[in-house]
Amino acid sequence: MAKLRTAYFCQNCGAQYSQWMGQCKNCGQWNTLVEEIVEKTSSHKTPPFSKSKQHVINIIEVETSEEPRIKTPSEELNRVLGGGIVLGSVTLIGGEPGIGKSTLLLQLALKMKKKIFYVSGEESASQIKMRADRLTDIQNPNCFLFTETNLEKILQEAKKLEPDFVIIDSIQTLQSQLIESSPGTVSQIRECSNEIIKYAKENNIPVFLVGHITKDGQIAGPKVLEHMVDVVLNFDGDRNHLFRLLRANKNRFGSTSEIGIYEMISQGLKEIKNPSEILITKKFEELSGNSIAVTLEGNRPMLLEIQALVSTAVYGTPQRSSTGFDAKRLNMLLAVLEKRAGFQLGAKDVFLNITGGIKTDDPALDLAVVASILSSNEDIAISEHYCFAGEIGLSGEIRPIAQAEQRITEAEKLGYEKIFISNLNKLPKKKFGIKIEEVSKIEDFHERLF
Repeated sequence: MAKLRTAYFCQNCGAQYSQWMGQCKNCGQWNTLVEEIVEKTSSHKTPPFSKSKQHVINIIEVETSEEPRIKTPSEELNRVLGGGIVLGSVTLIGGEPGIGKSTLLLQLALKMKKKIFYVSGEESASQIKMRADRLTDIQNPNCFLFTETNLEKILQEAKKLEPDFVIIDSIQTLQSQLIESSPGTVSQIRECSNEIIKYAKENNIPVFLVGHITKDGQIAGPKVLEHMVDVVLNFDGDRNHLFRLLRANKNRFGSTSEIGIYEMISQGLKEIKNPSEILITKKFEELSGNSIAVTLEGNRPMLLEIQALVSTAVYGTPQRSSTGFDAKRLNMLLAVLEKRAGFQLGAKDVFLNITGGIKTDDPALDLAVVASILSSNEDIAISEHYCFAGEIGLSGEIRPIAQAEQRITEAEKLGYEKIFISNLNKLPKKKFGIKIEEVSKIEDFHERLF
């Protein structure tokens, strides 16, 4: 019988210790060490990824070729992945419970004209079939379900089936017989992900893994899991709103600056081709406190509606509240308005909201936020044909922004007549049908706007 020993693993970072201690020395977290039984046996040796003998080669002699990609039926997913799924890649997708991770992958499995091996450790086959019937009328005869948590059985069935694509929901439910610990522990996740990655690389089959997240928003398990996989996707959004954003936190085969936008409906997730038209409310009358910001999510320009409400503080301490926008940045902008432009906002409540449940940290939103606050403070409506893009510095200057031409083009496409923007370093070569109003200081901006 193999000799058993216990070790202590940090549930936050995966560091291993021989004895228990209150604080993890690696990540500094308290009370995260958990005792696990580790089996050491000399009979189990992990074979290398490649069966061929490797040798040293000069980098100049290495031949490169374009990685073949599988196009998915979802254009938004293709955009985020960099053009499609690379053969042999392992993609980890994480997000809040109920946000739509399993729905996204099940829709993918039903619509792809490939042999799909769908492994679920959380739902029964009948539950998956009920959800599949609700999502789409398309039936994929090459989609095979397997409800199992034993890793060895899953890999054995995968080798028999020889699928084109594997989906595992979720990595935290899997358990290997080689590790004497519960599913979801650091050692189990590390061992299971190792074997799955080895299977994907050896057989050149793309694998999608669903990952649970912690209360801090990080993917549960060791941080090394995110280093091992090729792509890490984050599926987020407000459950009280319909929109979901798919972002790439890591992508070995493409850019991490692209995002995909979906809308949650009763039939599942629907792709949003032009988010600007949906995120902006069609108003019948002009109201104060509303402005349109031209933001950039990755390389994708979007127009968002910013709402602000400025009112006299009822209680002694004025309130500062923001939804979808950084509260500390809001306080900074209010301080700049008071110090540099002379607006008395220190004794007033300020509430800020980005409509549609969208969260963004683009600094070019500053100008639209200030416009909304000034509009609400003076109770003067901003024309619905105006939009804004500019970053505001601490001295009250309006700083240049990235990819200004792309933002101007998007505003023009949606029919806006004037865009307030920071001073451009050089005038665009292209002639635009929208009037470009360049502003350099907060004081100038206020005079030109009202």
